[in-house]
Amino acid sequence: MVNDDGQAEDAMGRPKGVRRLVVLEVVFVLVLVAGVALWSVPGALVLGGVLGVLACERALADRRVPGEGRGGEAAGGERQ
Repeated sequence: MVNDDGQAEDAMGRPKGVRRLVVLEVVFVLVLVAGVALWSVPGALVLGGVLGVLACERALADRRVPGEGRGGEAAGGERQ
């Protein structure tokens, strides 16, 4: 699939480069948690839990409600 800018997209409509960035981010977080685990296992478990919750919130925020664009009521816009 190709978007208006001529960039290839995945099934979710995101540019292909975004997938690489997400994989890089996950690897970074795993290395961070493993490093903390070498120092303190309970600390790594707490950090992993907090980062897991943040990841879930971020994934849910990525899903936009169909039919609602930017500048809705939350942004102070008016309905017509």
